[in-house]
Amino acid sequence: MKRDRKYRAGYNVYGQAIGILMLDTTFARPPGDIGNATTFDFPVLYRTVEGAEWSRLIAERDPTLLEPFVEGARALERAGVKAITTSCGFLARFQRQMAEAVAVPVFSSALMLVPMVYQMLKRDQRVGILTANGPELREEHFRGAGWSSDEVPIHVTGLEEGELFGPSQHEPELYPEIDFALVEQEVVRAARRLVDEAPDVGAIVLECTNLPQHAAAIQRATGRPVFDIVSLIKMVHSCVVQREYVGYQ
Repeated sequence: MKRDRKYRAGYNVYGQAIGILMLDTTFARPPGDIGNATTFDFPVLYRTVEGAEWSRLIAERDPTLLEPFVEGARALERAGVKAITTSCGFLARFQRQMAEAVAVPVFSSALMLVPMVYQMLKRDQRVGILTANGPELREEHFRGAGWSSDEVPIHVTGLEEGELFGPSQHEPELYPEIDFALVEQEVVRAARRLVDEAPDVGAIVLECTNLPQHAAAIQRATGRPVFDIVSLIKMVHSCVVQREYVGYQ
């Protein structure tokens, strides 16, 4: 098969189909985290939204963050990406505005997977959501992701009481080096608590983009399918960069 070798000029760098809008953070990110480029077997393009600290987004729910995220999405589009995501599931509340601002697909949060996952389950099952902060995950985030808790039965468990997971991200200067084996134990305890509290949970969606590195451990501990932002990114990448199939007779 003859390949087209013509390329359009106009970009500084090439080959990154997925753009990722990052919060303004400096905590450790091991492979599996959305902020570690080795998580992906294809190139991605990062853009940090300056001043977008976790407290402004999650605790304060600062509406003035919308504009810098919209501008960040537009910058990634200008750089040539084919789809855009973010480094925090709580950005689902800005999903519609960011999607309207650019001409490429935007998928702000793994919460967008919840209705799809629910359709895979028996009618007497729920979707479990493991989140960085349970009390701060609200209906506005679900509705931003395109569904509501009236439509999809869910059970939410948060990691806000953890001794390492949250504090190491919120105050990275106090945690210059992290033992992620200990973090994983903390995450697994929360996942077990989720299914203990709601045995009818048929699958788990990880809201937090810092949880996919623990997905395998969560699955071993709970016996449930686990969905997260990394699996969603891989799916979208396969859609915007379609593989060509060459058959042989």
